[in-house]
Amino acid sequence: MKAITFTNTSGVEIAKPEPAKSFIPEWYKKMESYLGGVKKPNGNGEGAATIKKCIPVFDAITAGYIITTPVDIFVTQVDGKSYYEWSSLNAISFHAVEQAPTHPYGNEKSESYAKIINPWGIKTPKGYSCLFTAPMHRDNIMIALDGVVDTDTYEAPVNFPFVLKDPFFEGLIPAGTPIVQVIPFKRESWKMELGKDLKKIQDTNNLLLVNFFDRYKNRFWSRKEYN
Repeated sequence: MKAITFTNTSGVEIAKPEPAKSFIPEWYKKMESYLGGVKKPNGNGEGAATIKKCIPVFDAITAGYIITTPVDIFVTQVDGKSYYEWSSLNAISFHAVEQAPTHPYGNEKSESYAKIINPWGIKTPKGYSCLFTAPMHRDNIMIALDGVVDTDTYEAPVNFPFVLKDPFFEGLIPAGTPIVQVIPFKRESWKMELGKDLKKIQDTNNLLLVNFFDRYKNRFWSRKEYN
């Protein structure tokens, strides 16, 4: 098993990163696994499962590790602009809007992009990088801008530019709020090809027709572990 190392550079005790499986969103926890709460076919030859039984969604939610906001952040709206207040710990800096004027997350009313000063240095084994993205399938107040960093050679903390999902949000974003999902991956070279073997695809589709429940999970899925 490979190891990813998180090192606190802040000099104070703050909430540490945790495997993403420790941050399962409440909507997912509360949802029934089957329509009406009953595990039975739906009358059309299929199992009446909800998104909670979708393994690709589960794998996305639980992939990698979650870094949270290190301090309380308070957002105030003044004349259509967002203002941030935080404790004495260096928590937020800013990028001028001109640095990404046409980014789809940009807000023409903003003068800058806010950026979380991440206190965690991250180290991965040789040949492994990290994808930094907003926590998936979650109602995030803050949406981090995605990025990939070669964390086997770059060990300094990676900071997280973000925008507010609701540009008019006001209120407290408490310390410990998930801000970034960190997913380590092995760097490899790829090339694209166009396939012609339709039989293998049809064989896969036919296997999916054998069972009512857990078709993909039981026949094709490989468990991923992040501890």
